Amino acid sequence: MRTEFDVVVVGSGAGGGVVAAELAGRGRDVLLLECGPHLRAPDFTRWEAKAAHDLFWPLRLAPAPRGEMVAFLAGRCVGGTTTINTKVALRAHERDVAKWHPATGLTNDGKEPFAASDLGPYYDRVERVLGVRERADWQKSVFTVDAGFRALGAELEPVSSYTDANCTSCGSCIQGCPTNAGKSTMNTYIADALARGILELRAHAQVERVLVDGSVATGVEYVDGAGERHTARAGAVVVAAGALNTPQLLIRSGVPNASIGRYLGIHPIRLVYGLFDEPQDAHMVYPITAHCMQHQHDEDGGFVIEATTIQDPISFATTLCDDGGPLWGPRLVEAVRGFRRWIGLLSLANDDNNSAVVVDESGAERFDVDLRPNELERVDAGLRFSREVLEAAGAKQVYWTGLASTHVQGTCRMGDDPARSVVDRNGESHDVKRLFVGDASLVPRTLSVNPSLTIMALATRLAEHLDADPGGYLGPRAATAVPA
Repeated sequence: MRTEFDVVVVGSGAGGGVVAAELAGRGRDVLLLECGPHLRAPDFTRWEAKAAHDLFWPLRLAPAPRGEMVAFLAGRCVGGTTTINTKVALRAHERDVAKWHPATGLTNDGKEPFAASDLGPYYDRVERVLGVRERADWQKSVFTVDAGFRALGAELEPVSSYTDANCTSCGSCIQGCPTNAGKSTMNTYIADALARGILELRAHAQVERVLVDGSVATGVEYVDGAGERHTARAGAVVVAAGALNTPQLLIRSGVPNASIGRYLGIHPIRLVYGLFDEPQDAHMVYPITAHCMQHQHDEDGGFVIEATTIQDPISFATTLCDDGGPLWGPRLVEAVRGFRRWIGLLSLANDDNNSAVVVDESGAERFDVDLRPNELERVDAGLRFSREVLEAAGAKQVYWTGLASTHVQGTCRMGDDPARSVVDRNGESHDVKRLFVGDASLVPRTLSVNPSLTIMALATRLAEHLDADPGGYLGPRAATAVPA
C-alpha cells in the first residue's frame, strides 16, 4: 500500500470528490479517503431502514430554542451527501455572496470584495460535468399545490438539477439513485477518475488526525475497516469532511485557530404536509421538481419553499406533529393510512451563522444551535406560508415535522482576516501551511438556496489553485491533460 502522494483528500462529497478528481485529471497523484462504504447503483434499493444504516451518518440531534430539537442529516459513503440528496442545482444569489466580505474580509485575487461573478467560470464547469438541466416534468402532486401558490399570488418555478433523462421520478433519491440518473460525485467525478486509473480511493478509512510538523501539514493518520492504523504522507492535505466533521478533525489535530467550529449555519428546514381527498403519490416524484423564490431574501421573509416531497413511511410516521406536539395513537395511525394522499412542501429558512460545532473536554462532539428571534421568525414564516398554500390548494388537514438541517455551512470560513476566518481566499489554513479546507465549511455566510453546486464550484476553484502550486508544495505532474 502506497504511503506517499501529492495530495491527500479527506472526504468524497461535493467538496472532496470534486477536488480529488479535478486534481487527478490534471496529472496530480491523489489519494481520496472516505470513512463510509463505496456503494453504487446496484446496491441502492428503496429500503428505508437499510439505506439509513448504509449511507447516512448516524442521526445527530441538538437542542434548539423553544424546546425543539434539530436533526442533522448527512451522507456517509463515497459521494457523501451528493449520493443521497435531491440533486437541486442552484447558484448562489449575488445577495448571498455579498454577505461574505463583511463577514470575513474575503476578497478575490484582484483584492476586490468577493462576488458571485468570481465563481462564474467554476459554476460553468460543474454544470457541464454534471449535465445540469431544468426539471419541468411535474407530477400530479406539483400541479395540485401549484394552484395553491397561484391563489396566494406566488409563482412555482421548475428547478434545475444534476439529473439526466434516465430519471424515472421514482422518489428514491435519498436512498441512492438506482438508475444513476442522479449525478452524485460518486458516479461522475470519482467514477470517471477511477475508470481512467488516475485516482486512488480508499473507502472505510476513518481519518483521526492531520499530521502537523511545526506549522506544516505533512499527511494524515487513519484507521481502515479492519481497525488497522495507517499513515499517508502528502505535499498538501485537503480536509473536506463536511461542515460538522471538518472542524472536529482540525481541532483534534491541534490546529490553533479560535474560529474553528464557530459560525455554523444550519439552514433550518421543515416539511409541511397537506392531506388531500385524492391520492397524490408524492412519494413517486423527482423531489424537488419546483420551488417558490418569492420570499428568498431576508427582507422578503427569508425562506424558500420547495415542492413536492414526502418522507418514506418510517420517517414520515416518526416526525409528524401539529400545534399540540408529536402525533401518536389513533391520530398517527390514521395519518399514516392516508400516506398516498399527503403532499409535502419543504421550507428552508435563512440563518445568520450563530451556531457552533464543539469538541468537549472528553473529545465528544457537540452542536450548539443558536437561532435568534429574527431567524426563528423566518422559520415560522415559512411554516405559515406553506400551510396557507396547502389549504388554498384544498388540503383538509395540515401537519408538519420538527426542524432538520441538511445544508450545514461555515465552521472553517475562508477570508482575508485571520481573526474572523480559518483559511485564506485559496482555502489554505492561516495557521498551518499545506493544509486546505475544501467543503461547505468554507462558506462565510449561509446561502439562501441548496449549497451543493456552490460547494462544487469552490472545490473546482481550489483544485485549480492547488494544481497551479504557487507554494511549490507538489511534485511534477504525471500528465498535463485536463479532463473535458
